[in-house]
Amino acid sequence: MASHLIGVDLGGTNVRAGLVSGGKIQKLTAQTIRAKGSEQDVFADLCAAIDTVFDKKVKGIGVGVPSLVDRKSGTVLSTVNIPSWRKIPLKKRLEKKYRVPISIDNDANCFALGERHFGYGKSCDNFVGLILGTGLGSGIVANGELISGVDCGGGEFGMIPYRDSILEHYASGQFFTKFNWEGATLAAEAAAGNAKALEIFDEYGKHLAFALTVILYSLAPKMIIFGGSVSQSFRFFEKSLLANLEDFGYPTILHQLKLKTSKLKDVAVLGAASLVK
Repeated sequence: MASHLIGVDLGGTNVRAGLVSGGKIQKLTAQTIRAKGSEQDVFADLCAAIDTVFDKKVKGIGVGVPSLVDRKSGTVLSTVNIPSWRKIPLKKRLEKKYRVPISIDNDANCFALGERHFGYGKSCDNFVGLILGTGLGSGIVANGELISGVDCGGGEFGMIPYRDSILEHYASGQFFTKFNWEGATLAAEAAAGNAKALEIFDEYGKHLAFALTVILYSLAPKMIIFGGSVSQSFRFFEKSLLANLEDFGYPTILHQLKLKTSKLKDVAVLGAASLVK
């Protein structure tokens, strides 16, 4: 990776931007975004984060967005949690402002790339990086290469119809809002032994097991790497998750599967920086 790059991870509620050099984040900033604001509001919030870490030595900027993306043109096509962002020529706008090469990709792809270059994925050519956060996103690495599909639409398992809605509503942090809980508060209660909180995590594990079953039948990866805020509570739903995978139809695939929780801080920022060639 070239020296002095910026990686940006734009989420549904906040943005993180890091100055990356030598494969390490040298400087990082994080701030909330006006997700329900205008197109210009969100762009201003994004640039404010970049400005904090930008300097004259920067050779390029990579941005991960929670959206379908036309990678060739760098156009953000449809961002679920940022309603105003539809067909935004983000690459063009950022290149005009910063005068350096810009690369745009889906945020889950950036997570997978970060793990591929710097984390558990270094030792595995076939894995899925699964983000358990505000939404449910995934980046797919097969035979050592990132598989994105058309407009980075590959791996959108969260959009699969499930029960009365879609899988994302049950296998991401959105599930906890059904019980009027925030994920962090629920985790704290579970750690304190709150029976209701533990019961909710147990049910969550069942829904996540269905998501993993779809992934296993579709891709048969050797590893699934969890990221996102909900993954930090893995110990509370691990038992339920594993129990609900026991009936998977191909035991040889299941027995080879490794489940990992990412240990890399700001891995998507590192992955976004690695977009810049």
